[in-house]
Amino acid sequence: MPTELSTEILVIGGGLGGVSAALAAVRLGRKVVLLEELDWLGGQLTSQGVPLDEAPWAEYLINSQSFAALRAGIRKHYQDYYPLTPRARVDPLLNPGMGNVGTLCCEPAVAAKVLDALLAPFVSTGALMILRRHRLTGCATHADKIAAVNVTNLENGKQIVISAAVVIDATETGDVLAMADVEHVLGAESQSETNELHAITGPADALDQQALTWGFAVDYLPEEDHTIDKPKGYDTFRDLKLDFWPGAQFGWTVSNHVTHEPLERRLFAGDTDDEYVFDLWHARRILSRRNFLPGAFASDITIANWPQIDYWLKPAVGVSLREADAALDEARRFSLSFLYWMQTEAPRHDGGAGYRGLRLRGDVLGTRDGLAKQAYFREGRRIRAEFTILEQHIGVEARSGQQAAENFPDSVGVGAYRIDLHPSTTGRRDTVDIDTYPFEIPLGALLPVRVDNLLPACKNLGTTRITNGAYRVHPVEWSIGEASGALAAYSLQHRVPPRAIRQNPTRLYDFQSTLDRLGVLRRWPTFDALRPGSRRGYRPPAQ
Repeated sequence: MPTELSTEILVIGGGLGGVSAALAAVRLGRKVVLLEELDWLGGQLTSQGVPLDEAPWAEYLINSQSFAALRAGIRKHYQDYYPLTPRARVDPLLNPGMGNVGTLCCEPAVAAKVLDALLAPFVSTGALMILRRHRLTGCATHADKIAAVNVTNLENGKQIVISAAVVIDATETGDVLAMADVEHVLGAESQSETNELHAITGPADALDQQALTWGFAVDYLPEEDHTIDKPKGYDTFRDLKLDFWPGAQFGWTVSNHVTHEPLERRLFAGDTDDEYVFDLWHARRILSRRNFLPGAFASDITIANWPQIDYWLKPAVGVSLREADAALDEARRFSLSFLYWMQTEAPRHDGGAGYRGLRLRGDVLGTRDGLAKQAYFREGRRIRAEFTILEQHIGVEARSGQQAAENFPDSVGVGAYRIDLHPSTTGRRDTVDIDTYPFEIPLGALLPVRVDNLLPACKNLGTTRITNGAYRVHPVEWSIGEASGALAAYSLQHRVPPRAIRQNPTRLYDFQSTLDRLGVLRRWPTFDALRPGSRRGYRPPAQ
């Protein structure tokens, strides 16, 4: 017989949105169970190996005080435990990897430790129970509510039935939405439906999804040979070419995300130790040996999450389990094949072919094979919401004549990222990378059109496929989760369904005041649009 468990709030998925949802709810006095398939919490930041990608002003204006605590905790971990240089040890803006995607590029294993530390006090008090290595296997519904969920312990196969007053879906691909038959959208909407400038023409296509990426970590020891075995399918992958790509995908020339002109992105464009070199090595470098005492590290460590390993051959969401498993297996082999190409055939920056000294570093990703624990899903299922965020609300071109994003009276958080879509699984569309204004998160986008006790906590909120490209990154996901966790707690405290809070101006004002007290930023000051290059690492000038 399955074990039965009851809680006030059940958070399914331990990514950044799930962690922030749980943290907000327990800070507001509620009992929470947090469910995660993997042994690490953190999702894209940890298990998927994607360093923080943030707004250019992240160092002096943060979207949330709890997110600021995460960032501060990461820096403190390095300064407390790592052999930093004297300069790095006192640097308030320490960037351990000096990656140029942002100002805080760190090892995923370190971020996982800090996330655990943020939650630890609430685990000790009994307010929070974390069930790692547990998988959602089914949902039972009654009327317009989720009554209970079925969970399997992946270590011993034991079954648990968990009931909760409020369920928060923080899964990477919106799994609860599918299992509980919650109205949702997957893939690309039609332009005729949304009137968005960059939506697809013709009918909507659920299988037109952004490429996913299975990242890996490497260091570089040029005098050694760490060539891996030739992966299955390598010859096919090596010669693969998208119709709109300037050459084979395994190469140093890619399609410019914005202009679609050919762009050279080599592994090395200069000294690997230099601070800001815009090549693949520096893009998501998570450990720069120059930050550490001489001899502490033989090499930098970088994360491969590059256009060359964008996997678009098959969709992995909205298909059968067999098809999804096949796509994910192929995505893994695709990434390993690019590594093998770099080790054996890639044109070197100094002549010759192959960087045989590239060494997989699974230890920083918590794996033995060097790949991330999980693929980086850029999109999944999205709720059909009371309010849907459109390109017309945040896109610069779509808001012609306006100087800012839409101001939402029910704002519960903020975000800032360009609309950034990678090539689609149909193989017929290049990137969509367009200017946006810093934007808000409306409460209406967190409310399903029918189900009363379910809330989204990540990229499964009420966006379109276009705007999802701006709402999917780390700090925005954290803010979505924090708002949903606080909303669940407030709903239980006042014994009203979440949608009733938005419908009542007094309740809405009181809830927004609760978010203010939690340290949530709900309105941006006046900032310029996010234009090409504005996502790059930023350090404010010395005062």
